[in-house]
Amino acid sequence: MTGEQERVQPSGVWATAVGVARVRALETEREDALFRDPLARAFATAGGLWPSSPRPDDEAARRRRLAVSLSIVIRTKFLDDLLRQASASGIRQVVLLGAGMDSRAFRMDWPEGTRLFEVDTAAPLDFKASVLRRERAAARCERTTVAVDLRGDWPGALAAAGHDPAVPTAWIAEGLLIYLPEDAVELLLARISARSAAGSRMGLTLGSRGVIERFGTDAAAGSAASMWVSEMPDDPVGWLAGHGWEADIHTLRERAAAYGRPIGTPPRREEGPGGLVSAVRR
Repeated sequence: MTGEQERVQPSGVWATAVGVARVRALETEREDALFRDPLARAFATAGGLWPSSPRPDDEAARRRRLAVSLSIVIRTKFLDDLLRQASASGIRQVVLLGAGMDSRAFRMDWPEGTRLFEVDTAAPLDFKASVLRRERAAARCERTTVAVDLRGDWPGALAAAGHDPAVPTAWIAEGLLIYLPEDAVELLLARISARSAAGSRMGLTLGSRGVIERFGTDAAAGSAASMWVSEMPDDPVGWLAGHGWEADIHTLRERAAAYGRPIGTPPRREEGPGGLVSAVRR
């Protein structure tokens, strides 16, 4: 292959987004898929993770990798539903923070007038753009990419791109907060809250308590695990209330059962990251 068709080797935190795309591609191939992501396979292929990826050597490591994959599937379905509910409530402004290979702008049905902003650094957005061009993908809403580091002045960049803080926004931070130290998580939430009109919605994924101890040093669970630095607060509902949000917290086990993918074993240390949050701005 040549030019844009050559595989690119992602690096750093954003490389994990290609691994997430591979999980979504595998889910899409299931007859009983909880969602369909037609672009996921193209992202995984371009990143060198399709049709296969490195396999763990032992059974325990395999179970841990499967647990992480399950968490990705469940959180994807959970946040899809949250965005549909936000749209049904009249929200027409969506912000995906650390968007990675998220293809919701292309695979979900959006009401007329929806504006969706994808915020991430230039490298993943450029990689993503090359795949989208090759696939001739067409967004189903007004899609705007915002190339900025979330450690920098992303609110200014988002405002310059046209985000209006005076109207409600649906915010998604999927698989993001676990990579940020506690002070950076607090700053991110403060910035989101300052730009959220009453009635805004927010969907977060949080690392469950002890997840770094269980997975963080295990390469078989995915290279991303070595970069995890933060976990769910002891009282996530109170934590979010302090930022002006009324939140509901769900575990992966609860949502998996609700989606017809019950986890048949008793709770165990290898279940993987949890903490699915839906919140409304008061």
